Amino acid sequence: MIFEGQTKSIPITKTMVWEAYLKVRSNRGGAGVDGQCWESYDANRSKELYKLWNRLASGSYFPPPVKRVEIPKADGKKRPLGIPTVSDRVAQQVIKAYLEPRLEKEFLDVSYGYRPNRGALEAVAEVRKNVKKYPWVIDLDIQSFFDNVSHDLIFKSLDRHVTEKWVLMYIRRWLESPIMLPDGKSQQPNGKGTPQGGVVSPLLANLFLHYCLDKWLARYYPETRMVRHADDLILHCRTERESKVVLTAVKQRLTSCGLTAHPEKTKIAYCMKAGRRKQSAYSVQFDFLGFSFRPIMMRMRRGGCFLQYDCMMSRRTKVRITGELRALEFHNKSHWTIQDLSELLNPKIRGWINYYGKVHHRCVKTILYYLHHRMLKWVMNKYKRFKRSKVKAADWLRRVCNHYPYLFYHWTLGWQLT
Repeated sequence: MIFEGQTKSIPITKTMVWEAYLKVRSNRGGAGVDGQCWESYDANRSKELYKLWNRLASGSYFPPPVKRVEIPKADGKKRPLGIPTVSDRVAQQVIKAYLEPRLEKEFLDVSYGYRPNRGALEAVAEVRKNVKKYPWVIDLDIQSFFDNVSHDLIFKSLDRHVTEKWVLMYIRRWLESPIMLPDGKSQQPNGKGTPQGGVVSPLLANLFLHYCLDKWLARYYPETRMVRHADDLILHCRTERESKVVLTAVKQRLTSCGLTAHPEKTKIAYCMKAGRRKQSAYSVQFDFLGFSFRPIMMRMRRGGCFLQYDCMMSRRTKVRITGELRALEFHNKSHWTIQDLSELLNPKIRGWINYYGKVHHRCVKTILYYLHHRMLKWVMNKYKRFKRSKVKAADWLRRVCNHYPYLFYHWTLGWQLT
């Protein structure tokens, strides 16, 4: 550690800043408006962290503007992200670490996003369990949640749990921090919005939705089961009538909180499976966290099949991942060795298998087949003797797998495709 813990007028210690730095650095991230990257920050780490602690502990820290970047979405639109500077991310982590244990005691079990020891896979597992019990689902999409969340309601929620004026002061400064647009212009939040990409934003979003929906739904509609991952919500209902009543009530609740249910993406779906009557008026599919929930024909151990309602990797996810593989264009890198290829691909393969493969290995089978054929193209481009024979290229790749089974992550699991 660079320095020992000390305090000033505000009880922020140097130890708190150091631990926040270690946490944020493990997540990496891009440069903010000042253009400072992690390499530059680490070169003067001691001075940077001391300066940050000195300002935070004295109440004189003011966050710089947030850099706005836009990333493409699956539907062709763009998602705005707010990128704080490296130093500001450390400062936000200090406050988040200070508040999180206190707020975690208040959050309900229906919330899974951005919480310790909880995540997307746990949320998906809960939805998989619920769709087998509840025939009706409300797939709720909040339109531009992070851009429209009310600052007044955030502070109304914070006032219930936070008495420290210095904590509220810093959160207000972050919420009111200007946004630097891609064209260089500055934009003021005007009383709403929290940057999607900020360190403290997910905690504030969870607190807001805890009072906006979680507790409200538990109080007025206790029979309805909800699974929420940040602003992605799935509500499970027993009957068609219940789903319509709950959807109408939730829309009104969101409106009273300054939010809007997306008119096109919000829908009621029917979980069709064996033993349930067909409902032709409703969709039998919905997407959640990269998975598509729909009727799937399952094989029985003793022979035969039955219709079950479960999930697989969504079509949008497949299109996105195959697009990423095409964009790498590694099949043209004939000067690379196969070790270079494994260094490039293994982090991605490991991520796909550890997320989608945790639900079922069939979820990643299509992606691995596509990856396999891209690797065959690389073999055929690299070695002239395989130029016109995919069969010979596949034989060569199989021999490499047999001799070096730990070269690619999916090979270690016995998922070599031929």
